[in-house]
Amino acid sequence: MRKINKKIIRKSKFLLRIIIQKIRISFFRSISSCNNIKGKPKLFFPTLFEGNGTIVFLNNVNLGVKSSAYYFSNYNYLEARNYNSKIVIGNNVYINNNATIVSAGEGIEICDDVLIGTNFTVYDSDFHNLAINKRMSGAPKTGKVLIGKNVFIGSNVLINKGVEIGDNSVIGSGSVVTKSIPPNVIAAGNPCKVIKDIDE
Repeated sequence: MRKINKKIIRKSKFLLRIIIQKIRISFFRSISSCNNIKGKPKLFFPTLFEGNGTIVFLNNVNLGVKSSAYYFSNYNYLEARNYNSKIVIGNNVYINNNATIVSAGEGIEICDDVLIGTNFTVYDSDFHNLAINKRMSGAPKTGKVLIGKNVFIGSNVLINKGVEIGDNSVIGSGSVVTKSIPPNVIAAGNPCKVIKDIDE
């Protein structure tokens, strides 16, 4: 009898988790403001889509992971802020929970087969001018971000404007990427630097 009860409780908890998350996913989708979304990502985690620009998803884009941190406590945030802003996410990309992707400049492109850990952040703009007397009124510096094919990005990584990460490279957890990283290397740190080449 106890074994049967444990199975029922386990199944009930599992179904409750699914129902709660589906409600959260639907809620965030319903309050999103971005009207120019192309493609249909697989949503396993609440995601807010914002801005006046374009967000493009190619095939098999996965947003969120069920058995991972932040699953019930946060949401992903994707914003193509201006009318000319564009976020493009390629085929077979997996982005874990609590990601922030904001384009207010030349755009952000994540190429095919990229894996991204929890708490990932990428911006293509400084959002404010860095000059003291132009902080609120001047034009910020911007630069396109390109994440190459088959890149693996660890958790808690920040990628700043103008960065290009070459194909197959690995970015270690906790890195702050301020300059471009070549292909086929492992890089990490703040600021992020190449540690070694990747053996094939």
